[in-house]
Amino acid sequence: MNVERKWKDQLYQEFARIGKCLSSPKRLELMDLLAQGPKSVDQLAKNTGMSVANVSQHLQTLYDSRLVRFTKKGNYVIYELAELSIADFMVSLHSLSEKQLVEIQRLKTEILQHHERMEPIELEKLVERMEKGEVLLLDVRPREEYEMAHIPGAISIPVEELEKHLASLPANKEIVAYCRGPYCLMSAQAVEIMRTKGIKASRLEEGVHEWHHYVEDSRRSNEGGFIL
Repeated sequence: MNVERKWKDQLYQEFARIGKCLSSPKRLELMDLLAQGPKSVDQLAKNTGMSVANVSQHLQTLYDSRLVRFTKKGNYVIYELAELSIADFMVSLHSLSEKQLVEIQRLKTEILQHHERMEPIELEKLVERMEKGEVLLLDVRPREEYEMAHIPGAISIPVEELEKHLASLPANKEIVAYCRGPYCLMSAQAVEIMRTKGIKASRLEEGVHEWHHYVEDSRRSNEGGFIL
């Protein structure tokens, strides 16, 4: 075996470490949750329906592949993504998977059929209407995720607190709710709650990371650059 062949074999073996690490559906879900901000092992177990032991095992695998890191706060171990670029990778993975796999499109359609007339508002249209002051953008994720990062102009009302805050929402604007991205249903639940109370409400399918991608692509287009 020549030197170049040996080098390439070793190189792709290292690339494959990431692929093998992400071959678990549960690890992908953990990555999506951590893309929203740091979380304790207990929080991740609650969000995923797994035991703390199983979550810890999956996190160890992610850590071994340098995809997550952790810190200790008292008795709690807090995990987060090792790099912001990993969140960008997850957005690209979602986009590619939905484009290539019909089953993902079917699953999205199937779950949204349970939510009456839940056609999402488009990002471009949202931006136009926000600039005109026609809509209020509502972040219905947990408050600590909002504090970590949110779409500019959005206010925070976690979905579990929404009903007690309905009276404070403006009556002269449509409310647009968003959460963790295309495969998160907290925003759909929020829209249903508001509509049952007679509030005009819509759902934004995209989340914070998709928003940043949209802004960056728009910036490049306006500068006449190439979007790769």
